[in-house]
Amino acid sequence: MLNTHPTPVPTPNLFIFTDMKKFLFTAICAMASLLSLAQQKKVLADKIIATVGDKIVLKSEIDNSVADMQRQGIAVPDNGNCLLLEQALGIKALVVQAEKDSLPISDDEIDAEIDNKIRYFVQQYGSKEVLEQVAGKTVYQLKEDMRQNFREQKLAQSMRNKIVDDIRITPSEVRVYFDKIPKDSLPFYQSEVEIGQVVIYPKPSRELETYAIDQLKEFKAQVESGSKKFETLASLYTDDPGSKESGGKYDINKNEKQWDAIFLSKAFSLKEGQVSTVFKTKFGYHIIQMVSRSGDDATIRHILKIPQVSSIEVKDAKDKLDSVRASLIAGNLKFGEAVAKYSDDEASKFTGGRIQGKDGGTFLTIDELDKDVVVMLKDLKVGQYSQPTEYMDEKGKKGVRIVELITRTEPHRQNLKDDYNKIAVEALEEKKNGALEKWFNQKIPTYYIDISPEYQSCEEMKKWMVGTTAGH
Repeated sequence: MLNTHPTPVPTPNLFIFTDMKKFLFTAICAMASLLSLAQQKKVLADKIIATVGDKIVLKSEIDNSVADMQRQGIAVPDNGNCLLLEQALGIKALVVQAEKDSLPISDDEIDAEIDNKIRYFVQQYGSKEVLEQVAGKTVYQLKEDMRQNFREQKLAQSMRNKIVDDIRITPSEVRVYFDKIPKDSLPFYQSEVEIGQVVIYPKPSRELETYAIDQLKEFKAQVESGSKKFETLASLYTDDPGSKESGGKYDINKNEKQWDAIFLSKAFSLKEGQVSTVFKTKFGYHIIQMVSRSGDDATIRHILKIPQVSSIEVKDAKDKLDSVRASLIAGNLKFGEAVAKYSDDEASKFTGGRIQGKDGGTFLTIDELDKDVVVMLKDLKVGQYSQPTEYMDEKGKKGVRIVELITRTEPHRQNLKDDYNKIAVEALEEKKNGALEKWFNQKIPTYYIDISPEYQSCEEMKKWMVGTTAGH
């Protein structure tokens, strides 16, 4: 894959249907609406159903959210519209205050999040062309439609952070929080491990690099002579698993930050139908064909060749890690120092070598680990280091690594001794909930708020109605 870091998987539009307190911490920071593209295409009727300051909530926003949830198989309660409006009002209030406080937001961050969402839609619908057909808009128009929504989400997040970021929790508060949990409600945890790794990717010999380059030069000549189609060669020979099935095809945008900068620069220097010269990125060697281009958007095909490493380079990497392991065992080197000095794995280099799960946590169950790691852990005790072992990473790249078993827990019911850190996080969230709820209760009466009559009977609107006379 050519992304400089993995593309985040978009968060489903899961709303927390509980009291305001729960919403305050959980829902605001996670909202990333998967708007119905069909409904974006044509809205027959719309109206303003609520106002906070100068921010409005449209009926279509609530209707689209309900439709999204139903499509995802999420049960919508009878008061779902009221709860969704309550959440929308909360976000608008945070945005109003963020603008008053002149909180800075980065256009680059907003652009990156919009690009990620468009990429997700393209994956869901199969191609950019189908996406545009379903939406009835170009990708550029879709991005512009999303911009305000993403800007408000970013502002709301920044305001929330300003309110709660300085809040801390003490061990005694953690204990008080834990003692309040009914004992029959305590979760049961499977065995979990925390693992660190030092990875070296052996570098191929110059001869094998030359071979990969010569292969790509030959592919370029075959395409330009008309004897072979680019997509056929890509399907047969590319080492990029992300585009092999599509004949090397990618839809890219000139301003997307996730792509390798060299790759983007080379792609957008091409004319339609033109094939690039062979060039190198940190992923390997490439050639690109420009299929079509419209402004900053383009469809390209590419072939990636990753020069193979021989047993000689693998042995050299094992010898190097064997020496590192000896220093760790002797106490002459700390694991974090070994990671910083020797590891080639970007994903774990800045976590002290700790392997992270999909949720970003470092405590993993056995089924979250790749099978090779499970084998390496078989005879390890906590604090021990494995022998250097050859493996293939998720991108098909050959590496050598040693792993440390940092912690291992047995299956158990949640308790303070084994799960203090997790409980402390939950307790801190509750404390932040309270601070945020207090902030809302103080701020709501100071805002101009107007709520459409059909929603004023909602139980959830009572706390908001105190502000409906402000500014009149």
